[in-house]
Amino acid sequence: MISVKGLTKKYTVGKADFFALDGVELVIADGEFVAVTGKSGSGKSTLLNIIGILDIPTGGSVTVNGVELTSLTPKAVAAYRNKTVGFVFQSFYLEPSYTVYGNVELPLILAGKVGNNDEKVNAALKMVGLFEKSWEKARTLSGGEQQRVAIARAIVNDPEYILADEPCGNLDSANSKKIMDILVDLNRAGKTVIMVTHDAEDAARANRIVTMSDGKITADEKIA
Repeated sequence: MISVKGLTKKYTVGKADFFALDGVELVIADGEFVAVTGKSGSGKSTLLNIIGILDIPTGGSVTVNGVELTSLTPKAVAAYRNKTVGFVFQSFYLEPSYTVYGNVELPLILAGKVGNNDEKVNAALKMVGLFEKSWEKARTLSGGEQQRVAIARAIVNDPEYILADEPCGNLDSANSKKIMDILVDLNRAGKTVIMVTHDAEDAARANRIVTMSDGKITADEKIA
């Protein structure tokens, strides 16, 4: 479970303070698929980045499975990012000269799992329908295929939570549907998915929609 209490993120520009997050309160139960929506600058990506410990809050707390994230040591932070959460970004952040297999294997290597990783890598690639392209270079793939590789990389360490920031933002409608189908399937398989999106159709695929504006949650609706 993820528990967010009184979360703030303040930036100072000149003499003025700007709150990207302003007292956010949120609980996400295990197994939910939550879409976080809102206009650009509403704070949705900042919230996701703090849950993923890619950013540090100014105040408040985020507790995941009973552990407050700001209490983690640097080593524990690295382990959290590698094993507890899996990241999917709008930009795919693949190593273009690596093979598809090599990109997906990277989190395993970073976790110290060197040697034969075929079982986990192949299972992740089969999940996203790209097993047959394991040995192609990432740079040769289409945008939709690269995002599917990014999802395989995100799930290869079997994380509890998938954090997806505008995962369909750079894709056409056909590829967006494929990505959303995969995220829905992962959720049905037991993964907790938190997705930032500005697309109403993509948000409707979740089972809960949290709407943000000016750093605050303005609506929280369960839709399934």
